Amino acid sequence: MWQERLSEFVTLFIVVNPIGALPVFLAVTSGMDTAAQRRVAAIAVLVSFFVLLFFIVVGGFLLEKMGISLRSFQIAGGIILFLVALDMVRGATYAPPSGAGDQAASMAIYPLAIPKLAGPGTMLTVVLLTDDHRFDVLQLSLTSGVLVIVLAITLAVLLLAGPISRLIGTPGANIIGRVMGMILVALAVQTVLSGLSTWLSLPQP
Repeated sequence: MWQERLSEFVTLFIVVNPIGALPVFLAVTSGMDTAAQRRVAAIAVLVSFFVLLFFIVVGGFLLEKMGISLRSFQIAGGIILFLVALDMVRGATYAPPSGAGDQAASMAIYPLAIPKLAGPGTMLTVVLLTDDHRFDVLQLSLTSGVLVIVLAITLAVLLLAGPISRLIGTPGANIIGRVMGMILVALAVQTVLSGLSTWLSLPQP
């Protein structure tokens, strides 16, 4: 059982990729004070948890009843991730005006929580991890616990974004954001191609 939990932890940690979320977080919170940055981080992680918990509990069942295949969901999510990554490469800023609390919360939800943290790959991963235990409450609870640990680590990483930002400065953040944007573009394309390859029974890219 513990080996299975460890495997789930490693899988979710790689897919959520807390370090990879830093450039998006820095773009979203550019110009915000420390308190606002912490609020954005907390909201993003909380939203991500509830979205992924939803997919853990009923994601596979809901997609099946709606007649949506996992591959179709994967392709759609990859397209959304591509659009966000393209904005990062072009240097688009998501930072709301100072004091716009509601808008700051919106930015925490998109693009940080969705599609960066609770992205298509993460949603697909939790559905696949729990598909064989769809009606096993204990197994679903244990997977949810692993998710909590991964997101707690993610929150800790995001809360350290302030010192990191001050260390690398605005130019450094811009460079990292564009480089990570290129990586996310490649990841988004890979996600779409993987879904298409499975759908068309082609060799995996």
